[in-house]
Amino acid sequence: MATVEFGLAVRRWRDRVAPETAGLPAGGRRRAAGLRREELALLAGISVDYITRLEQGRATNPSAQVVEALTRALRLSGDERAHLYRLAGLVSPGPETVPGYVTPSVQRLLDRLVGNPVGVYDAAWTLLVANPPYAALMGDPSGWRGFERNGVWRNLVGPGSRVRHTPESRQAVELVQVSDLRETAARYPADQRLRTLIAELRANSARFAELWDAGTVGRHEAGRKTVDHPQVGPLTLDCDVLSVAGSDLRIMIYTAEPGTEDAERLALLTVLGTQSLVG
Repeated sequence: MATVEFGLAVRRWRDRVAPETAGLPAGGRRRAAGLRREELALLAGISVDYITRLEQGRATNPSAQVVEALTRALRLSGDERAHLYRLAGLVSPGPETVPGYVTPSVQRLLDRLVGNPVGVYDAAWTLLVANPPYAALMGDPSGWRGFERNGVWRNLVGPGSRVRHTPESRQAVELVQVSDLRETAARYPADQRLRTLIAELRANSARFAELWDAGTVGRHEAGRKTVDHPQVGPLTLDCDVLSVAGSDLRIMIYTAEPGTEDAERLALLTVLGTQSLVG
């Protein structure tokens, strides 16, 4: 029964989300009252087939990651989020775990910053949601899974990012990221996913182990970054990280100085999205 109720809840909440509210085009004739299954799948980073099986009660035991992705895509309130976790047979994450809930108000903020790349991270620097300009600038994250969504892992173990670095700036970023992660681990010592991430980093990055064991201290500050985009070329942008009071989220925003070539390239990226510029 819980499986059926879970699917009914997802369908009911999907019907109430207007596509334009979620930053999607609403043109054409639509049979769905709100989001189509394909649109929910896109927003949540889940396959359409799995969404269908969830709604039809044919998929059992959805993971906490799937439930959390659905709460964000469906823009659920705190009470609705807790209810969806219960329907999935899971306990809603408590205060001892790194918060991953993107509130509707933060989501509305993203909706309004349509001309600027914006990504929302949790306190462990795992990417929770990114708007289309962010995906266009930094690469589409919709296919990233597990550790691939974590900024510390991507910089120290994975493929890195499109941000251009000198040896000195790379070392500075690594120091700040490891320091920040250590502070997060101190605030959430019981978070098993965070402990697994740290163990993975220690096992696969000598640089991480060195900085972690040295007890380095650093903090994120606003700065300018040059992003090497494979189609439009380099863009030098201001990067600011904002903290959301009460939720321990980090909002990373890239902006360009008006009237510059960087602003023109950013505007071009915003229009083109993640499509290839090579015809």
